[in-house]
This record gives sequence, structure tokens and C-alpha cells, in this order.
Amino acid sequence: MKLPVYLYGHPVLRQISEDVAPDYADLKTLVDNMFETMYYSEGVGLAAPQIGLNHRIVVIDADPVAESFPECAGRKLVLVNPEIEILDGDPVSRAEGCLSLPGLSEDVRRVEHIRLKWVDENFQPHEEEISGFLARIVQHECDHLEGKLYIDHVSLIRKQLIRGKLHNIMEGKTRCDYPVKYAPKKRK
Repeated sequence: MKLPVYLYGHPVLRQISEDVAPDYADLKTLVDNMFETMYYSEGVGLAAPQIGLNHRIVVIDADPVAESFPECAGRKLVLVNPEIEILDGDPVSRAEGCLSLPGLSEDVRRVEHIRLKWVDENFQPHEEEISGFLARIVQHECDHLEGKLYIDHVSLIRKQLIRGKLHNIMEGKTRCDYPVKYAPKKRK
């Protein structure tokens, strides 16, 4: 089932997510719905807060960008309760976009070598060192679990320059080709 993607300004995107317990009801159905939503929205990753749930769940299918980033080939992940450890390397600046910030793209500096620990949808533990663009995708999606958006990593000057676009997203003046949920209107 395609779920609406919550857009910038919605409070759920700024909350810290809670760990998922092994007895989480219908986890496999939720994961399937998250993948369907991500594919329909033409994303390569989706975090549970983006569908209105503050649970530490991320789905990633990086294969669509494998032509440009070979380390992404065949990489389809379900991350439950992920933990990231930054390894070595200088941060690299690359453009990022987000389903919760339609129509925007900004350069973000991130390291490109991390160690990731997580459990999958069957609560089987995993640990892996990840590099390159896949590491960027993982960091971007895991930021959502901490109530952070990629625009939190850009300079104040860039935030000022995109302020009007952010305001339009919050006001529901942005068109999307996928189902969305706008921020609740503030009462005057």
C-alpha cells in the first residue's frame, strides 16, 4: 500500500525515533508498504518518520543509482534500530534530495566510510563497513531517525536562499507526483 510522505514542516520529522521491539506488530507489512511508497515516489531510501511513524526503521534500495555509483549495485536493505559509527576520511560534498523536501537539492558534506550495525525485519543482527554513495544514503536516512533533515547540514547562507521554497512546502504550495501529508496549519 502506498503511504503518504510527510513533508517539511510536519512535526513528526523533527522527533527522535524510538527503538523497535521484536514483537512489533505487522513489521513485515510495514516494510513492504515502505518499499512500495519509496518505489512509487522514485526514492532510493525512506525512513519511518517520513510516513508519520517515529520508529527506527529504514528501507533502502540503492540499485537505481548503481550506474553512477557501483557500490550501490544490488544493495537493498531493511535497517531496524540502525547504529552508525563514522570511520575515517574527510567529508565529501555531494548533492542530496529528499522525498520530504520535494523540488530541493543541496550540497551536503558527509564522510564516505562508516560502520553500520542493525537488525533486519527478522531481527537478525548485521554489521558492515559501507563506503561511497551508499554510506551517504544510509547517513541521510538515519538522520531522519534523529529528527534531522539534510538541510540541517547546509550553511546558514544556503538556508536563507531556500527559505522561500521551504515556506512553500510548509504551506502546501508544492506539487508532488506521489501522495503527501502536509504540516498541520497553525491556528491564528
